[in-house]
Amino acid sequence: MSKELSSRFAGKYAVVTGASRGLGRAFALELSQRGFNTVLLSSNCQILAQCEEIRKKYHVDSQGIVVNLMEKNAIYSAAAEINARYPVFLLINNAGLGGSQPFEQATPERLENILQLNVVATSLLTKLLIDNLLNQDKSFILNVSSMAALAPVGYKMVYPASKAFVRHFSLGLRAEYKGKGLSVSVVCPGAMATSPEIVGRIEKQGFFGKLTLVTPERVARKCVRQILKGKKEILVNPWSFILSSLVPNCIQTPLLTHIVRRETQNPSPNT
Repeated sequence: MSKELSSRFAGKYAVVTGASRGLGRAFALELSQRGFNTVLLSSNCQILAQCEEIRKKYHVDSQGIVVNLMEKNAIYSAAAEINARYPVFLLINNAGLGGSQPFEQATPERLENILQLNVVATSLLTKLLIDNLLNQDKSFILNVSSMAALAPVGYKMVYPASKAFVRHFSLGLRAEYKGKGLSVSVVCPGAMATSPEIVGRIEKQGFFGKLTLVTPERVARKCVRQILKGKKEILVNPWSFILSSLVPNCIQTPLLTHIVRRETQNPSPNT
């Protein structure tokens, strides 16, 4: 099935944002080993070396674009380059920003950055690439939301609200483009072990933090498989789903807020 699909989309590209590390890197590797060409976006110039490694190892084309998605003009520039050079069959809006901090301690700049990356960049890049996607016989979008989108949580600043936007944005687009050759999916993956710092932060949340922890590789593998099947909402961790679906917000919000509060009591330097 993988070879058949890669043959169907030969000469076309999957665009992945935030592709130099964590889940974005896992997406890049998962797509490449399945035989898909990629355009990888990151603010880290190391993305260019990563693309070279992918080309050598997987014998697919992989092109990097160094772009700061915090800057509106940079998004326009990157999208123009993509539209001019690459037919896009898949867009994965993965880049995101969050963290845990008491709201009164968060700087206005931090709040702006979360909203810019999670809301504005996701919406704007999708808009700028939509015609490219629709020009293909079949195309896909995956937007990475969060379990935090499913319930209000204290100490997460504007992050849960921004990810709730991503989820509703995705489901609205899916309804709008149904029957037009474009399938839109959304995933709420839960906590991911993307670095020792993040693992340590999650461990401070206690039992529930560890229960919902997943690896980026597992998320990427399941997402790519489900995207290509046209899945609407992708479930990665059943425990996260059970907690969010069965426990009402009147219980879930204070419970999760208490759990996250532990994290903020002894924050890591970059939290």
